[in-house]
Amino acid sequence: MGNIVAIVGRPNVGKSTLFNRLTQSRQAIVNEQAGTTRDRQYGKVQWQDKEFSLIDTGGWVVNSEDVFEEEINKQVKVAIEEADVILFVVDVVNGLTDLDSDVAAILRRGRKPVIIVANKADNFELHANSAEFYALGLGDPFCISAINGSGTGDLLDKIITLFPAEKAVELEDDLPRITIVGRPNAGKSSLLNAFIGEERNIVTDIAGTTRDSVYTKYNKFGLNFYLVDTAGIRKKGKVTEDLEYYSVIRSIRAIESSDVCILMIDATRGIESQDLNIFSLIQKNKKGLVVCVNKWDLVEDKSQKVINTFTNAIRSRLAPFTDFPIIFISALTKQRIFKVLETAQRVYENRKKRVSTAKLNETMLPIIENYPPPAWKGKYIKIKYITQLPAGSIPSFVFFCNLPQWVKDPYKRFLENKIRENWDFSGTPMNIFIREK
Repeated sequence: MGNIVAIVGRPNVGKSTLFNRLTQSRQAIVNEQAGTTRDRQYGKVQWQDKEFSLIDTGGWVVNSEDVFEEEINKQVKVAIEEADVILFVVDVVNGLTDLDSDVAAILRRGRKPVIIVANKADNFELHANSAEFYALGLGDPFCISAINGSGTGDLLDKIITLFPAEKAVELEDDLPRITIVGRPNAGKSSLLNAFIGEERNIVTDIAGTTRDSVYTKYNKFGLNFYLVDTAGIRKKGKVTEDLEYYSVIRSIRAIESSDVCILMIDATRGIESQDLNIFSLIQKNKKGLVVCVNKWDLVEDKSQKVINTFTNAIRSRLAPFTDFPIIFISALTKQRIFKVLETAQRVYENRKKRVSTAKLNETMLPIIENYPPPAWKGKYIKIKYITQLPAGSIPSFVFFCNLPQWVKDPYKRFLENKIRENWDFSGTPMNIFIREK
């Protein structure tokens, strides 16, 4: 089960710099696909044999320049609720401020492991200044410089010792794990209840620790899978519900532990920035996707034209990944909810789908011949052979050619689209690799 580490602290202490340092200076570089700047506030960090998710809480709040005390307090409370370890960043150059003391007071009550990170200790003279942070009552400050990276190795060593002991959740491996995500009030709970119905005996809950995801086994109508629900999504959190980014942080665990995500969008509200944030999490974790437009019963005009407009709007907002099913449902009247499960099952099967090498070459080589990669400085790029890599987490195709470094992203997208046109990989992301033969 993935561990979550949250970075908290007042503005301008170097939280984002630390975030970038930890997520990118290691091998685990998060794909910087274009997206909102807020995308960058979530990343994966690999250290020794551990991998964890890192969240910069400041980044999820809009106008983080003028965050007032209550905004920071909210972020800290979310971190206490959701994270396994909290990095509390303070600034050695400016020293201890009242705001730091206020944050420390909340953290002491929170009883989660906290590490004080004394940032901007760019030289050893400044290390001595960190002694004043002992006053916060949260243990030894770790002196680091996020800019030049000194001290970050020791910090990472410390972080991974604080993770809770892993509890293995016994799951049947070959069953798909499906999770329902979406912003608050999009109808996640209604959909869950519509699936599960009152026949509670069909459902068996397997829970790890309370922080983990709850796997609800679902088998009826010939479908058999786990519905992943992060513990506590059903109960209204202790943190006030108006926190938009709260729902995103909540979704992280559920998304990471699933195969296919059902993204709920509220038909009466359209796509909001929140939905895009959750979508980018699904993308970064390379999970299958089914988009459900819920509350369709409340929409007056249900003509095909409206459906098309809606569908096109969703695909254009989520581009460049557009090959995923969109289903118009009503969790309340149970309209088409069974189709949601069937579709999620199909997306799961698409993730595992294999295309034979012979078929791939037979279909794709003529297409490539007609539309070869653009020549580079008079050199022609020839793709000779294509194969699908052995089963990984998502379908991955390798194109062997003479000058792989000159095949650019637009052409890779073209190749991906052609594969999608010829085989049904709807809902699942894929990898396109260009290698030297």
